[in-house]
Amino acid sequence: MKIIPPAGYRVVRLQFSRAHLWFALGFSVAAFVAIAGSYVVALHREEVRAAELRSLESAQRVRLHSIDTQAAALGGEVRVLERQHAEMEQLIVGGRRGRVHSFVGHARVPRPATHVQAYRPNDDFATVAARIERVRTNSAHLRRANDNLRRLALHVINVRRLQELARVRVLAAIPSLNPAGDGVAIRSPFGWRADPWPEFHEGVDLDADYGDNVRAAADGTVAAAGYDGGFGIKVDIDHGNGYHSWYAHLSRADVTPGERVTKGQHIALVGSTGESTGPHLHYEMMLDGRVIDPTPYLQGVPQAVLASLR
Repeated sequence: MKIIPPAGYRVVRLQFSRAHLWFALGFSVAAFVAIAGSYVVALHREEVRAAELRSLESAQRVRLHSIDTQAAALGGEVRVLERQHAEMEQLIVGGRRGRVHSFVGHARVPRPATHVQAYRPNDDFATVAARIERVRTNSAHLRRANDNLRRLALHVINVRRLQELARVRVLAAIPSLNPAGDGVAIRSPFGWRADPWPEFHEGVDLDADYGDNVRAAADGTVAAAGYDGGFGIKVDIDHGNGYHSWYAHLSRADVTPGERVTKGQHIALVGSTGESTGPHLHYEMMLDGRVIDPTPYLQGVPQAVLASLR
């Protein structure tokens, strides 16, 4: 077949030998092999990357599960710490937190939420780790505050125990019972009287029988025990707080000077010694050297005295 160009064009003659055809064929095959090889390599590379991504996703799930576990543990710890914190505040000041915070000082921190959201969608690990670290820091601060509160609570408990013991000792040293026995009546009251002779009666006569038990009206030290003129056999107890109690007209004293006695302890027996018209117990009280009416003290510490102790 001949191709004749239009007028004005040159005729170009192309001539291919068999060698040229084999070369073209070989080049095409080589190019195809190269392209196919590069595709296989790229495909293998993508498969490797996909495997790496699957492995990374698995690792991320493990890490997120670990973070979630940490968050749950921190949330539980924070709830326990907050409950302890509130209990100790209540124990110390009954909810008046100002005094507690004045002691806790630097450990006072905003309380972290008890529900901890470890991670949110689209959060990276740095954000999640920072959030967990903030919760952990707040938890540590709260733990230190609780340690301070625990020490303060123990101190308060010890102080209150000492105060209560001191109060018990103070009350035990205030005459506050009927030395002739509960329910024993007053035969002759405190104050002016005409029988058996006109005088100011500086105590009360308790209607007890000869040989009845006489008890110490409060804790104290025996200041004197023996015969004392018109009082007959008398016991004087110094209670160490300005109070003295006298027990007179006894038939016998069963304590000695310098002896420590406790409230309710047996100290003597009722009699009729000295200027007495019959068996009874003359009971007299003094406060800071002045005679006082013992009647309000026969059935406990008077309210006015308790108020002065508070």
